[in-house]
Parts: sequence; C-alpha cells; structure tokens
Amino acid sequence: MQFDVIFSPESLALYWEGTVTSIQILLLCLVFGGAACIPLAFARISPRKWLQWPVWFFTYVIRGTPLLIQMYVIYYGIAQMEFIQERWDAVWPWTAFKDAFFCTVLAFTINTCAYTVEMLAGSLRDTPHGEIEAAQAMGMSRFQVLTHITLPSALRRTLPAYSNEVIQMLQSTALVSAIPAITDITAAARTIYSDFYLPFEAFITAGVIYAFMTLILAILFKLAEMRWLAHLAPRK
Repeated sequence: MQFDVIFSPESLALYWEGTVTSIQILLLCLVFGGAACIPLAFARISPRKWLQWPVWFFTYVIRGTPLLIQMYVIYYGIAQMEFIQERWDAVWPWTAFKDAFFCTVLAFTINTCAYTVEMLAGSLRDTPHGEIEAAQAMGMSRFQVLTHITLPSALRRTLPAYSNEVIQMLQSTALVSAIPAITDITAAARTIYSDFYLPFEAFITAGVIYAFMTLILAILFKLAEMRWLAHLAPRK
C-alpha cells in the first residue's frame, strides 16, 4: 500500500477538484431538473392527452436508456453537429454546447427530471381526496388548492423516493469521467492510477469520498423527513 502518494498535496488537490466538480454537477442538475419536473408532473397527470402523452414519451425514453448513452448523444452527437458548430461562437444557446461541463449538466438534468416527474406525478395522483375537499370547502380556488395543498403534500410524500434519486445521481456522477475534458472524482482517481499505477489506492480513495458524500445526503434527507413527514411516523 502506498497511500503516501494519495495524501501528497498534488493528489489531494486533484481529488478536491474532482469533488467540487461532482458536487457542482449534482447541485445544478437537481436545481434545474427539479424546477422543470413540477410543470411536467402536472402535465403527466392531466386528463388532456395532448399534454399527458408527450411527457409520458419523454419519461419513457429517458428512463429506458442509460445515462451514459444520453451523455454521449449530447456531447459527441448534438454538440458535434455541423449546424451547431457553425454557431458555436455567435448564437446562443448553441454557444453553450462547446462547453463539456454544460453538456454534462444538461444530460444529468434531463435524466433526473424524467425520474422525478414520475415520482411526483405518482404522489400527486395519491393526494387524499379529503385534503382537496377540505380546501374547496374553505373557498379555495383550483389554483390555490394546487399550490397550497396538492403540491406541498405531494412534495413531502415524495421525499423518501427522491432521496434515493439524489443519491443515485451522486453515484452516477462517476460516469462524467467518460468525458475527457472534465475532472470528477473518478477521473481524478484514474489520473492517479495512470501516473503511479496504484489502482487500489486511487479507486478506494474515490470510493471513500463517494461513501462520505452519500452519508451526508442520507443524514440531510433523514432530517428533512423527520421535519416534514413527522405526521406519518408510527405513533407509540
């Protein structure tokens, strides 16, 4: 074992860069994916087929294909199209596609959005009718029922499933190492492995970092569930 190489300033700096990159990708995809999933979830449960079916098709395709393939399609496919490359330097939003980080965040955002849409849509469908009827009896409009009763209730009940999605997205950031232009945790480990031929030390360190970050996320979601789902806990 040669963990002294891992704890050298250069290696620690490389792991730190990879950790920051992984966290940035995770946070950005959760923010943008979470914002996009709310209107899509309402469209998913809409009785209007012209709203429901396009969203169903989107979630079916994204959930039915690997995230790595989606990253390749965006970075090596869409971003390399002649139509887009001709506008790389002048026309927005095509200028963003020359940035590997943007392409990666876009792929992760689309992926987590598809999964979260289905989770949130399921919670919206399962909203107790008594809550809606009570809100209507108080004179709330349909919009007020959606924003004050249905959506907050569904978001709370989605927390346990969503925590698994967030942790899964954290683990999936390891796929970012497939894009040479980005240094994430796994890419940092691979660099150290190739430079010093220390596969065990390099990748076990990456695994420890992922495990520690997963523990932090699990604790945060547990606290959130204790705060917002306390009324569902078994009574002693």
